[in-house]
Amino acid sequence: MPPVRILPVDTRRLRARFVDLPRGIYAGDPAWVEPLRVERLRHLSRKNPFFDHATGALWIAVRGDRAVGRISAQIDRLHVEQHGEEAGFFGMLEAEDDQEAFAALLGAAESWLRERGMRRVLGPFNFSINEDCGLLVAGFDTPPQVMMPHGRPFYPERVEACGYSKVKDLLAYRLPADVEWQRGTVAKKTPKGLHLRPLSKKHMARDIGIVRDLFNDAWSQNWGFVAFTDEELQDLSFVLKHLVPADFVWFAERRGEPVGFVAALPNVNEAIADLHGRLLPFGWAKLLWRLKVRTPRTARIALLGLRSDLQRSLGGARVVFSLLGVVQKAFVRRGVRAVELSWVLEDNHAIQGIIGTFAAEPYKRYRIYAKELA
Repeated sequence: MPPVRILPVDTRRLRARFVDLPRGIYAGDPAWVEPLRVERLRHLSRKNPFFDHATGALWIAVRGDRAVGRISAQIDRLHVEQHGEEAGFFGMLEAEDDQEAFAALLGAAESWLRERGMRRVLGPFNFSINEDCGLLVAGFDTPPQVMMPHGRPFYPERVEACGYSKVKDLLAYRLPADVEWQRGTVAKKTPKGLHLRPLSKKHMARDIGIVRDLFNDAWSQNWGFVAFTDEELQDLSFVLKHLVPADFVWFAERRGEPVGFVAALPNVNEAIADLHGRLLPFGWAKLLWRLKVRTPRTARIALLGLRSDLQRSLGGARVVFSLLGVVQKAFVRRGVRAVELSWVLEDNHAIQGIIGTFAAEPYKRYRIYAKELA
């Protein structure tokens, strides 16, 4: 058997090969959903606003002429500045069940980070904590929701054999859309003076600004937090305007001041599952029809934020329940049958307590790993 070689991705041809590689890794896995190729190529390009504050590199592992794995390494200056640690990330990790390939890929990422002064590596992040992240360690039998990763069952063992250890687990919960979510007196009592309103696509710039301010306040003490940049919010604005119904995003206001918000996404993965990553020749028409006419039957609550001074309070819990109540009604109106709440830090007991009132259980678990770089 020829040895594993590592190729830096430095041409358009190799970049395309990098994007297409997972197709072979997941052959025969009915739960895998192939991403849209055009979207993945853009994500890897300099058009991705992540690279306004970060730098990175990509590699492919080959045996002979056959690609057997891939990986990225990246350094986010915002993370380094905010957390005061010389830490970089690995991501985009996919490989055959081959320990030599995993060791070579992770070794390439580690060497690149070490050469640039990083003393620790965390991952996987694809590319940042504000995108899809974590290595799937439980829940391999169901497809991933939009902006959530998938994986093969042997990945955790292979990564751990390369000296990586768990830092944090991220949980995904699933529950029916048509069961009663607001149980108990706390859940059903709307706070006095609270006003709830949906996203206004007519005033998108205003509402995106509110999302930025609330996110940067509500998540500021969360593990791994990195603020959205204005350029990244412009990308989010495009998604909200063109792909997300207005009543999937709600704001809670008190005396005219925003205090919380919830943002859900229709499960685009459901709509693209049979497109095999291609929009041409007719994939684009199918996708538009499935998003605008038929609409997905699953959705994901991706953001649920509360102003920091209201967190861990009874009044704050009532705001959260109120937001969940109005977005649930939108799900039912639009024919959504099942909802994922993700991701939730394993030690975020406040939000887990709220989710627990729905009798929801985590059905997927993702793990962030770390390794010290000597």
